[in-house]
Amino acid sequence: MGLIKGKYKSRIIDKKIKEMMRSFGAVCVEGPKWCGKTWASLNQVNSVSYIADPINNFQNRRMAELSPELVLEGEYPRLIDEWQEVPQIWDAVRFVVDKDGQKGKFILTGSSTPKRKGILHSGAGRIGRIRMNSMSLFEMGDSSGQVRLIDLFNNELKPISTGEVKLTQLINYTVRGGWPGSMELNIEDAARIPYQYLQATVEDDIYRMDGIKRDVNKVNALLRSLARNESTIVSNQTIRKDILSYNDDQIDIDTITDYLDIFERLFLIDNQPAYNPSLRSSRRVLKSPKRHFVDPSLAVAALEATPKMLYNDLNTFGFIFEALCEHDLKIYAESHNGMLYHFRDERGNEIDAVIELPDGRWGAFEIKLGANQIDAAAGELLKMKEVFEKEGSAPDVLCVICGMSNMAYKRPDGVYVVPITALRD
Repeated sequence: MGLIKGKYKSRIIDKKIKEMMRSFGAVCVEGPKWCGKTWASLNQVNSVSYIADPINNFQNRRMAELSPELVLEGEYPRLIDEWQEVPQIWDAVRFVVDKDGQKGKFILTGSSTPKRKGILHSGAGRIGRIRMNSMSLFEMGDSSGQVRLIDLFNNELKPISTGEVKLTQLINYTVRGGWPGSMELNIEDAARIPYQYLQATVEDDIYRMDGIKRDVNKVNALLRSLARNESTIVSNQTIRKDILSYNDDQIDIDTITDYLDIFERLFLIDNQPAYNPSLRSSRRVLKSPKRHFVDPSLAVAALEATPKMLYNDLNTFGFIFEALCEHDLKIYAESHNGMLYHFRDERGNEIDAVIELPDGRWGAFEIKLGANQIDAAAGELLKMKEVFEKEGSAPDVLCVICGMSNMAYKRPDGVYVVPITALRD
């Protein structure tokens, strides 16, 4: 099965798509542009309709607008690519699925979330949703994959040499990002992709979302502010102050909120929610998320930073590196139906990344660029373990994810040390 058999580089999400197709009549694979949604879906289907295809004056889209069920005709499983161009397709798919209850009929892909106008039914029980991301280091071929995330939770990691990693390599990974189209490019050519990505978003995609023309200067100012605050916890009010400190143009909170909503619907940002192991705690919902672009390369592009600039500003690169690690940790966690969070309490205690598995086990992860920071990070994790032990909810895993380290191992104090360039799902 699959229209691109023999040409496809497998993705971690492939297994999840197959699982969802066994449970639902249709599966919606959504996520940022250029992350590989269409190729991953083509690998699973026998026919396809490209709604955004410009051939014959956008014939497919016109056909779908006139009668959505026409673009659904074809051999199952059938892919409807960029379905959000004609939101009525959603209800048409739900109706066809309801006719016989057959599983795995359709895959819908979308690089933006339409407003509910034109959609009558949520699709609950008929259409399953999957969020896809850009590629992890393991998928890009830059992580050896010697350590599986699940090995840490199962206490199965054995000490292993993972090889030397240079700072310049890590910088290049963040500048390039996880875009499939960048895999074979040199760093100079790859760096143009995220820059063009942002430019296309500002000049075209935002307007196409709802037909409202927004202030390009303010949009760019917000993107730069988000980049300056990458991997941090900041309020919209703080972002406004940051923008005003760098720009003369006035911007109010309502405008920032509106733009951030558009960014979310375009899958441009992917914030990391707060965590507390107690399901009844208000901290899970009241604490601020950690700010992230959907791919670390977008933060680099918004800052207009070059590899040399990042090399000379390791403080800034530290936040970008953290974003890279948390980007990958989320992909690996979700492959096990887990979730990625961060933790911070009112006393200033914090954990860079928290992974919670469906069975309730959870792990605390600190992210450090250099091997010389491992001891301090392990100490922080052990301190946090004591805090949670008093509440009866100690983490099952303590781990330092590092950049420039050549070993994966478990310390005598029980803290794992794993290079991000050796990790996989």
